[in-house]
Amino acid sequence: MDLIRIILAILLPPLGVFLQVGIGLQFWINILLTLFGYIPGIIHAVWVIAKK
Repeated sequence: MDLIRIILAILLPPLGVFLQVGIGLQFWINILLTLFGYIPGIIHAVWVIAKK
């Protein structure tokens, strides 16, 4: 299941974070990072998924 979340995090970072933690602080941080740049959003999403 984590592999699917990581693939989704690469394609659409906020979706990967949402599937891992739901709508919370990490989700909103990821949306901000994705808006500032796609790569920071991916890095954060993969970090959140790998951390849990």
